[in-house]
Amino acid sequence: ASIEKLVTYICLETVFKITLEDTHLASSQHLIEMFTNSIQKWASRIKKDTVTFCVHFEGIHAIELDPNNAVYYCNRAAAQSKLNNFREAIKDCESAIAIDPKYSKAYGRMGLALTSVNKYEEAVTSYQKALDLDPENDSYKSNLKIAEQKLRDVSSPTGTGLSFDMASLINNPAFISMVSISQGLHCPILKTELLRTTLTPQETNL
Repeated sequence: ASIEKLVTYICLETVFKITLEDTHLASSQHLIEMFTNSIQKWASRIKKDTVTFCVHFEGIHAIELDPNNAVYYCNRAAAQSKLNNFREAIKDCESAIAIDPKYSKAYGRMGLALTSVNKYEEAVTSYQKALDLDPENDSYKSNLKIAEQKLRDVSSPTGTGLSFDMASLINNPAFISMVSISQGLHCPILKTELLRTTLTPQETNL
């Protein structure tokens, strides 16, 4: 090992004019770490290129050869989703369904794409249709629950971020104190809500 190091030092000094004193040129990463990072980047690029190839192949070759094959459109939809082309994925799923209305996978993949563009109500419908055709599919069940929860979040008063929780505000001690100090609670709606949320049922009936 020492001979190998010596040979390395001689090569570096001869070819690159680098000596052991040039410590400022040292990398902060170990060689194995640099190698691992390079492999991961390479693998990620290969994966993306493979997906792009799938879109190209299914779109240009397979579909041209057999434009009435729902599987080809559905496969391209999956590849489009991987590339974040969700609207194109939705179109391909719709084409697949038009060819084969009982193709559960097309409904499932359309549900994923619809969820990704925040069309939760339509996504729920797609997953429900997928489950009607394939009731035992755990993936459809799980994704349906996710879409339903997102739909509830958006539909709730506090889900959109455009309103606030009136009950929490009314029950805030600082807010109650501020309102009490104000001149006689001039706002009738606010006064009614304040009384309703702060009084007990027995007190309300007095």
